[in-house]
Amino acid sequence: MVTTDDVRGLALSLPRTEEHLIRDRVKFRIGKIVYLALSRDETELGFAFPKEERAALVAAEPAKFLLPRASDLRFDWAEARMAALDLEELTELVTEAWRMVVPAKVARAHLAPAAPPPPPAPTLAELRSSAEVFNGFAGVDRSWLALREATAPGLDLSVAAHRTALHRWLNSWGCRIRYPREGEPDLFGAGLAAWWERHHPLPHAPLSRLTPRDISRFARAYEDLAALPIGRRSLGPTAASKALYALRPDSVMPWDAAIADRLYGVRDGAAFARHLETGRAWARAALAEGGDAQERTLCADLGRPGISLAKILDEHLYLTITHAAGRQGPGRSET
Repeated sequence: MVTTDDVRGLALSLPRTEEHLIRDRVKFRIGKIVYLALSRDETELGFAFPKEERAALVAAEPAKFLLPRASDLRFDWAEARMAALDLEELTELVTEAWRMVVPAKVARAHLAPAAPPPPPAPTLAELRSSAEVFNGFAGVDRSWLALREATAPGLDLSVAAHRTALHRWLNSWGCRIRYPREGEPDLFGAGLAAWWERHHPLPHAPLSRLTPRDISRFARAYEDLAALPIGRRSLGPTAASKALYALRPDSVMPWDAAIADRLYGVRDGAAFARHLETGRAWARAALAEGGDAQERTLCADLGRPGISLAKILDEHLYLTITHAAGRQGPGRSET
């Protein structure tokens, strides 16, 4: 059996909940929307519940659940006998009722498991070792150098030829973005041009010097780009992160599915922001261990001259997570 204090404790632990006494009944609401209401004698609890599922709920456990009064049948509402509930059941009922009346973003933020702490920054010795392995892959920088040459002095997605070059480069890294047949519209190119108009200019600061505002802008740009329609599917998280790296190679540490899932468990914009925050901390640690050397000097010392520190950190993650999990060669990817 649960008590009114149990209901109160659970409800008031949920964001935006307020308790009110209305006509001698204790009610809990978000704004003006009531999602829990105790009967006057506090033996029954009314709660927000999908009305299309209510009949099945009551039929399954009639000793525990009951229909609301006739005037409330039009609402998403059901009732339960307090004496028949245990604390675990009450917790589930209260939480799900609350989820029905708060914005999805509020519910996700409160109920999502706490993000695990970022892994420790790799040492310069570890980065140097990873760079040596990465340099052993055949033609490891060939497609990147070709992209840089085709888009010199810098990748500009308002230029159709640059969008085509980026398309080819992403596919060379396994993103599998369909090329349009003759006479077909170029969905990827058109979508990319529109995305560029919305988000240009992107921050230019090196990864180690990104500000919180810079990271927020990259996260919004990433989320919009990952959702870009390219036919029957969207561009996807991996291709979006690699495209942002191509645009801002000094600023963006990209990821693939294995890296994102291992470190964050999800691949949404908030996780991408955490990824850039992790990269920023790692970049600062590497520069500090190197005696506050210039980034270009440090990258050359690590064995990857001409490659940004953001990419060297990504290569280390690729080797220690993705490649270690059994994928062969540096070009495998998932959109």
